[in-house]
Amino acid sequence: MPGALGFADDPPVMLSLVFWYWFLAAPAAMLALFSLAGERKRAVYVRRRLAATPERLPPASVIVPVKGHDDGLRDNLAALAALDYPDYELIVAARSAADIPPAVLPRRVKVVLAHGENPAASEKVQNLAAAVKASRKSSEVFAFADSDGRVTARWLQALVAPLAEDGVGASTGYRWFMPAPAMFWALMRSVWNATAEGLLGPGDNPFAWGGATAVRKETFFLARVLESWKSAVSDDYALSACVRAAKLRIVYAPGALVPSLESVTGLRFFEWARRQMILTRFYRPRLWLAGLAAHILYCAGMAAGVWGCATGHRAAAIPLAAQLLAGMGKGFARVRLARAALPEYAAWFARWGWIHTLWVPASTWLWLGALAASALCNSIEWRGYRYEFRRRASG
Repeated sequence: MPGALGFADDPPVMLSLVFWYWFLAAPAAMLALFSLAGERKRAVYVRRRLAATPERLPPASVIVPVKGHDDGLRDNLAALAALDYPDYELIVAARSAADIPPAVLPRRVKVVLAHGENPAASEKVQNLAAAVKASRKSSEVFAFADSDGRVTARWLQALVAPLAEDGVGASTGYRWFMPAPAMFWALMRSVWNATAEGLLGPGDNPFAWGGATAVRKETFFLARVLESWKSAVSDDYALSACVRAAKLRIVYAPGALVPSLESVTGLRFFEWARRQMILTRFYRPRLWLAGLAAHILYCAGMAAGVWGCATGHRAAAIPLAAQLLAGMGKGFARVRLARAALPEYAAWFARWGWIHTLWVPASTWLWLGALAASALCNSIEWRGYRYEFRRRASG
């Protein structure tokens, strides 16, 4: 006969209950609920930032590296050339002229060709460094963008505003994938990627994302970013490390959320996700380990809960429901804030926003897969180049 909690009065079964409940399902549910509790504070912060008006908009240099074709590249560069900002220059940086497709450059642009030959640094980093050196003297801010994002007109204002605050070394936005066409794996990447955006909020942030980062010129040179880039594969992780070493904060600027309209196949998604995790493992090993541990616990707890329900243990539904609902609640909160940051894309959110709630459990397993796939890899392929990692950065 079943016991009071729905488990058979059998010692081996009761021992298995103790194992999965106390060491897997219950801790996973508690971690998910604890994580959800922080969403209220994050929501207050995001809405406050979105409503703020910058007091001063100093002259800026906006730098975007280009390496061949990206979906919508011409429109992406046109968006960067049409920012609602009083005084800025737009610099397109590439290794050579052959890397810039024909008929994509807007009229208001400076082109810098790096011709980089440094084997210790990625091509992107060398292009960025050349653009920094070629920027106009009057600029007080460097802002960095990616060629596969389509920024809003207020993007630069949102990035620059936090730099006026004491103790701020850099500000960062992030990307939000809203693919066209909206194929399954492209939509799944949107859900998967939004989890990382959820790490950004009030206080000091764990990283600055290279597709939407701003730093004061004075800070950039005092923090010795150029020196760090001489041996860097990842521009944003290296810059983030320099800001932290200078005892300065990285501030999240939600108004600088960048739509990415690129679609993707399943294979390309997995290759991309694995590359992101390899870079994280070598530049921020503690962050990578924390993510791996959390997703092992999440997925083990989910599996234990499903097993308990499948074998007739009614009490197993409690921690499983708590974990799933908390994760989906976070997804719902993330998509609401993203929609507030990108009102121009209300139609996309109205049609596809629901996936950021219902697909979260599946994306949790994909996170575990990407983290596991990156565990033993010492190289990445990126824009036609292979980069080998021989040592880990601290972090």
